[in-house]
Amino acid sequence: MTTEEIIALEEQYIAPTYVRPPVVFDRGSGAYVYDLEGRRYLDFLGGIAVNSLGHGVPEIIGAVAQQAAKLMHISNLYHTEPHVKLAKLLVENAFPARVFFCNSGSESIEAALKFTRRWASEAGGEAKHEIVTFENAFHGRTYGAVSATAQPKYHEGFKPMLPGMVYLPLNEIEPLEEAISAERTAAVMVEPVQGEGGVNPAHVEFLRHLRKLCDERKVALIFDEIQCGLCRTGKLFAYQHHGIEPDVMTLAKPLAGGLPIGAVMMKSHIAEVLKPGMHGSTFGANPVACHVAHAVVSKMIDEGLADRALEIGGELTAGLNALAETHTDIKEVRGAGLLIGVEFEDKVSDVMNACRDGGLIVGTAGDNVLRCAPPLMIEQRHVDEALGILGGVLDAR
Repeated sequence: MTTEEIIALEEQYIAPTYVRPPVVFDRGSGAYVYDLEGRRYLDFLGGIAVNSLGHGVPEIIGAVAQQAAKLMHISNLYHTEPHVKLAKLLVENAFPARVFFCNSGSESIEAALKFTRRWASEAGGEAKHEIVTFENAFHGRTYGAVSATAQPKYHEGFKPMLPGMVYLPLNEIEPLEEAISAERTAAVMVEPVQGEGGVNPAHVEFLRHLRKLCDERKVALIFDEIQCGLCRTGKLFAYQHHGIEPDVMTLAKPLAGGLPIGAVMMKSHIAEVLKPGMHGSTFGANPVACHVAHAVVSKMIDEGLADRALEIGGELTAGLNALAETHTDIKEVRGAGLLIGVEFEDKVSDVMNACRDGGLIVGTAGDNVLRCAPPLMIEQRHVDEALGILGGVLDAR
């Protein structure tokens, strides 16, 4: 089919939940994707931080074929090898935990909310049910996840939201003291680096104070590392920058290199309140997804991609700051590793679209922040190419 035919069919048959540009991508290789007409684009969004190893990765392709030939799916009522191997790998490289597998980031948030509320109800009764989250956070679009997302624009038309949500400003310590209660609060959920909400890093002092308060008041601390986890910020997990551990951590986007998967890692005091039948997922712990995820995480560790993200992310940040010196419409460059936001004085949709027209895929994080989350395997030549395209767009703006 042609580009025009595909777009026409989408307009006829697909639910209108996205505004997509008139481009149809057909294949990918390394840091590049190609449309139906054969035009090449440098992918500096990585499927929104999903394609961390790039496109057309031999290890991923091989892992898919290997496991698909053996067993694609079996009821989660039975044991399989891939999910226990993946859980072991994650735990050995994070903190002592038990793991629940599901199919997406939103699903992992839903599970984390249920698990921590269950734990809190046993510790303090049903009154101990509130979930504290932070302004400009984004935790997903399913009902519990969007209720936990402290951005009113995502709530419009879907109210009432799930009760018991408390929204606070990020990086402000004083409001925490009153809001986090030993009697009322079940959990505090935070992104170590906010992604969708503007690429806003949480300050180390803020996160450490959160950990201290949660310990003192017997509140679970959830780190949402769906976007910032798995080498993206320069550590395997973003919490490892801060000298603290969460009680619960959610993972998803890059975990299986593009296949649907989500994970909830929880310490023993959370896991021990769970009983058979309390939660489940028909496709959770899918053998193919888990086998591929094991290959992805192993490659990340073996090839030192966390250090790579820190190194090449520093080069990209330096180049973006150099552009900021000559383009006054850039307000700030911020982020961690290869999750970078460029805040502008005004809306950036025109910049994003012009970059795409010039062969560079970037995204937005809010109205005025350009977001970069490229594959972790990019090289200096890719950084130079991206900066050249973006610089040309800004010069012509």
